[in-house]
Amino acid sequence: MFPSDLFSLQLKLTTLMAETQTVMALRLMGMSGAIPAKRGENQRMVDEKGPAMAKAFAAANKAMLEGRRPDQIMTAAIAPVSRRVTSNRKRLMK
Repeated sequence: MFPSDLFSLQLKLTTLMAETQTVMALRLMGMSGAIPAKRGENQRMVDEKGPAMAKAFAAANKAMLEGRRPDQIMTAAIAPVSRRVTSNRKRLMK
């Protein structure tokens, strides 16, 4: 493992954190009526959690069983969650 691997992981986690905060803020504003929210957004928010976490769990376990390094396991675990959060941010920002 090289220092650049840890920097890359840190960048991915920081991006995930920032995008998650944006999605949470947009959804809270939608729930409060401050901005228009699509019908069913609250249910969608709940429904997507389980499958995203299951995919993250499966990806991390697969990487671990393949003997990957810890940073690669973490990267595999956050990839499905990051994809979902990024798609939510893009959709909610429209």
